[in-house]
Amino acid sequence: MTVTLADVAARAQVSPATVSRVLNGNYPVAATTRERVLRAVDELDYVLNGPASALAAATSDLVGILVNDIADPFFGIMASAIQAEIGGPGGRAGGERLAVTCNTGGSPERELTYLTLLQRQRAAAVILTGGAMENAPHAAAVAAKLRKLADAGTRVVLCGRPPAPDTDAVALTFDNRGGGKQLTEHLIGLGHRRLGYIAGPEERTTTRHRLEGHRAALAEAGIEEDPRWTVHGRYDRRAGYEATLELLRRDPSLTAVVAANDSVALGACAALRESGLRIPADVSVAGFDDLPFSIDAVPSLTTVRLPLAEAGARAGRIAMGREEPPPGGIATVRGELMVRGSSGVPRT
Repeated sequence: MTVTLADVAARAQVSPATVSRVLNGNYPVAATTRERVLRAVDELDYVLNGPASALAAATSDLVGILVNDIADPFFGIMASAIQAEIGGPGGRAGGERLAVTCNTGGSPERELTYLTLLQRQRAAAVILTGGAMENAPHAAAVAAKLRKLADAGTRVVLCGRPPAPDTDAVALTFDNRGGGKQLTEHLIGLGHRRLGYIAGPEERTTTRHRLEGHRAALAEAGIEEDPRWTVHGRYDRRAGYEATLELLRRDPSLTAVVAANDSVALGACAALRESGLRIPADVSVAGFDDLPFSIDAVPSLTTVRLPLAEAGARAGRIAMGREEPPPGGIATVRGELMVRGSSGVPRT
């Protein structure tokens, strides 16, 4: 005999409406009542009709987390912290929600595809991490997807990503400009005047903002930037290695290399050592993000620490409705300069 919602209500001594609230996870219910309902569900082996209830409800148990590269610790740390916050009771069957990490590989087409799939699945929340693409048609397409998700009841949170106007998405944006400026100011304060810069991919907002901060520091110090001092590449170690060799070819007199992130900085260090240069005695090196390996590098990296885990956890709580969004739906997350052994006074 098929067990019905009314059977569960009778066993738990509550109304059918209360059972529905517990199973859908869309209305606050007293903990003791919720436990009674879930115990009755187990005892009667009641099976919730997932597809049918998903159609009746605004959202499902699914939470989508979009990352550029899950192998990159920058994204892995945030995704892990987000998932830790979206677990636990509160899903449609009173249980945990299903977190799905969508690895875009930096492809704008994949980003749009995943947003479409999550919309079709009536995701309870979607969290987009990292910088956005600097492409007007793509930005418009993403904004349209985010509006559709929000209209369907999906909570949308941007973590480490610039705000998306007119989308109702909450944005926790990293102060990449401020961090980039602070890092270069530190090196200038040590006496460096010829600083190479390894930037990330040109189409990324993170790349532009960090480079703008670097250039602002140079301008305020009265240092005229030489076009030879900036090379663009991927956010990985190999790109840092190759870009550093190119910088040294362009200008062997550079006394410092500022890298787009810590992985790039590791590649820069390898290229400098292979070129017979000492760090920091001959050339100082600085990174960005303060990824876990940064302090264990030899020498340890001077970098800007972004609170990736803290930002991810906050994004997860907001996505689950367990923390109020910041005023205006936007909060700026600032980094902290970490001065370590890879930077020092230049040789005269």
